[in-house]
Amino acid sequence: MKTTLVPAQVTTPTEREIRIERTFDAPRDRVWRAFTEPTLLAQWWGRGNNVVIERFELERGGHWRFVEHAPEGVNGFEGRFREVTPQDRLVQTFEWDGMPGYVVLETAEFEDLGDGRTRVVNTSLFFSNAERDGMLHSGMEQGLNESYAALDRLLAKMA
Repeated sequence: MKTTLVPAQVTTPTEREIRIERTFDAPRDRVWRAFTEPTLLAQWWGRGNNVVIERFELERGGHWRFVEHAPEGVNGFEGRFREVTPQDRLVQTFEWDGMPGYVVLETAEFEDLGDGRTRVVNTSLFFSNAERDGMLHSGMEQGLNESYAALDRLLAKMA
């Protein structure tokens, strides 16, 4: 398997959405596991920084909470699962401790491309255009690509 070096495609299909698309050189079941098994998530989710998974209840209504320990500081993130359709879809809320009350609805869809690769499309729905734009200007895209590069390394090790 070769490593994917193409950054995620980030677009804004509506005034309140960010759409992120990325293809991984791994079958859908392996990508799904990396997104849904806490020991695997902790290895890539925080850009490769130390991530403590404090809670991960993978079921409708289940609570999740991650704390990233990065050189620039500690950041907590949490939410609730709204939908868990194995190997197909995850829908969850997302909130950063640094901006309590600003909740994003995230939908991740996992598409088997049939050739050992998987396309992940993540759509984030914000309460307002200003909140969406704030996220776009926060360095989110760079952090996302750093996390996805860590995910590429993990998926290659899992092969």
